[in-house]
Amino acid sequence: MPDRTASAVSRLEAAGYAVVGKTNLHEFAYGITSENEHFGDVANPLAADRYPGGSSGGSAAALAAGLCDAALGTDSAGSIRIPAACCGVVGFKPTHGLVPTDGCWPLAPSFDTAGPMAREIAGCTKMMQALDPQLPSSPVDLADVRIAVAWLDDADPGVRTRVEHAAALFGPSETIAFPLMPSNIDPAFQREVADVHHDLFADHADRYGANVRRKVEHALSVTDEEYEASVAARGRYQHEAAEALEGFDLLVVPTIGMVAPLRTTPEPELRRPILRFTEPFNVLGWPALALPCGPGEDGLPASVSLVGRAGDDALILGVGAALEAALEGC
Repeated sequence: MPDRTASAVSRLEAAGYAVVGKTNLHEFAYGITSENEHFGDVANPLAADRYPGGSSGGSAAALAAGLCDAALGTDSAGSIRIPAACCGVVGFKPTHGLVPTDGCWPLAPSFDTAGPMAREIAGCTKMMQALDPQLPSSPVDLADVRIAVAWLDDADPGVRTRVEHAAALFGPSETIAFPLMPSNIDPAFQREVADVHHDLFADHADRYGANVRRKVEHALSVTDEEYEASVAARGRYQHEAAEALEGFDLLVVPTIGMVAPLRTTPEPELRRPILRFTEPFNVLGWPALALPCGPGEDGLPASVSLVGRAGDDALILGVGAALEAALEGC
């Protein structure tokens, strides 16, 4: 049990938000399905046979079910954006460090963010203005935004079609080969997890759920050499990504390459295909907005992500509001 309220929650309460409940999530925010051996699995209100995404699956599910008007999530590798995509709501991962995470249990601190989730962009924007009172308002005309589009060939056909349609609503655009995150960056994330859990796991390993226990055990096995090589790889990736986006205002990609996956697929098999489009922006520290963009496979929501450089939070929210309105008019 926490002994104090997280700063992000206090800021929202000071702005007039009321806490109506705590939501379930993947244990220690370390998973993408929101299966929880202690408190039960989070249901997806859109389809009982589908995962709600994770780790902030309870926040997205509560929004989709109409149980609340706004929700706070955390995102270390996609944990706001993945459930937003799976449950057909909006989720915003701010620039790393913009929203305070003190009072939140950490997962991997240099990757961790806290951010808003809502049913519409306006809800996320209003929350962000409470979380960061200095955030400017930024109305945008889509025709003035030059976007780069990436990763469509790796998405399922229904999702790809919807993201292509969203991209076509902008002005100048170009498909680019934006780099995906190299797998050798993972040890940097895992070492941070190991540092967080080292003492707790030593005393209480038997109380961890099996899904998360395996991940923590793997994190604890990372060597110093693997960690140092991973930190260097992260630096190279940050440089490559910045070069790839030169000349563009924003990057447009599928949030995840599929609609909410079936519960028959075990979480370990889903991690790589789900995280490949979300985790890069935690590695980079860049802001990313997940927005529903129409029905994909099986009539379930597809989701498009708008991504900018560090500090472009107001621009992304402004572009997101304009895109949301344009999609509604189609």
